Amino acid sequence: MRVCIGGTFDPLHKGHRALIEKAFQLGDYVLIGVTSDEMVKKMKILKVRDYQIREEGLKDYLRRKKFKNFRIVKINDRYGPSINDEFDVIVVSPETETIAYEINKIRMRNGKKSLKIHVIPFVLADDTKNISSSRVKKGEIDIEGHIKGGRDQ
Repeated sequence: MRVCIGGTFDPLHKGHRALIEKAFQLGDYVLIGVTSDEMVKKMKILKVRDYQIREEGLKDYLRRKKFKNFRIVKINDRYGPSINDEFDVIVVSPETETIAYEINKIRMRNGKKSLKIHVIPFVLADDTKNISSSRVKKGEIDIEGHIKGGRDQ
């Protein structure tokens, strides 16, 4: 089964890893779309490391986990290759679930089969709030979801 996922992956936290791991559980090929620096600027996301650094961090994680049969692509919009390429499943978080429905609408208009949408639950930090890149960057939690107690990273 061919699976696609996407994100900014900065920093690569426990929630991102859950998304990636679910994609590899479901599929024998995984395409990972990583937002380009241009897209980050358009979305006005602050304090994001350069694409190359984010991609290298992702590759390092994938190597350590010994994942095979994947491709990382730079995406310049919220859909990437998911609207045209042959995939069976898209794995998303509750935060990005609506984008998956948009992707399926576009695919159907273009004569493509819709993707099975697999939504993973939010991964919670020790304080039972969602782990997110913004919380990590604010210093509230670390990438594992542990409370930082006001200390800077």
